Amino acid sequence: MKNHQFHLVDPSPWPLIISFVILNYTVMTLMFFNTKFYLPMTLTLFLILWIMFIWWRDIQRESTYQGNHTSAVMISMKYGMILFITSEILFFVSFFWSFFHHSLSPNHELGLMWPPKDIFPFNPLNIPLMNTVILLSSGISVTWAHASMCCNNWNTTKISMLMTISLGIYFSFLQFYEYSSSPFSISDSVYGSTFFLTTGFHGIHVIIGTLFLLHVYLRLKTINFSFNHHLGMEMSIWYWHFVDVVWLFLYMTIYWWGK
Repeated sequence: MKNHQFHLVDPSPWPLIISFVILNYTVMTLMFFNTKFYLPMTLTLFLILWIMFIWWRDIQRESTYQGNHTSAVMISMKYGMILFITSEILFFVSFFWSFFHHSLSPNHELGLMWPPKDIFPFNPLNIPLMNTVILLSSGISVTWAHASMCCNNWNTTKISMLMTISLGIYFSFLQFYEYSSSPFSISDSVYGSTFFLTTGFHGIHVIIGTLFLLHVYLRLKTINFSFNHHLGMEMSIWYWHFVDVVWLFLYMTIYWWGK
């Protein structure tokens, strides 16, 4: 019995296990860079995804079947999600800081010009513009899904959520195609490193957000939410809007202004 309205999580092995697995993934990635042998890195990545879904399963049990996510608990989780998204924003601020530091005052090593000499950037009106339209459309569809959930319209919620997931997968596919046809690499001066680090980490966030939305869609299929209690869905929508906004800044600065 407890004499408070808050929820203290049960002891879980997943934080410790996934920490060691991620450490192992880092080692496997370094091995891949040196040996070009990708199988250990790929297997470790699938292990991370498996642990992540098991961890989410335990949280789903706590919220849906055990009823531990009361109103007070949901408020504290919302504050935690806001702090997490804030930390992610500051993470991307560091990349934009580096970009503006070098682009506004290019030094002699860059040829006193931006983009640096012999660097041919992407056309911002080609794939980047298409990806912008895709992410803006996904922001509309995920907002539609949330509005439908609040109106207790389950069919529309599932359709619009599935549309958002499909748009996220399409975005990742186009970014992969863009990378495969890139005229420069990550080692081509500070432009290449800044471009691939910023867009690459954003692409990783898109993949994570897509998996987040996929998990929400699977929970919708099993009716784990209600019109007044859908915290997991609400947080996934917050995260997806964060991904959208970061891409708008990324497109306007690195693709368009920095061309």
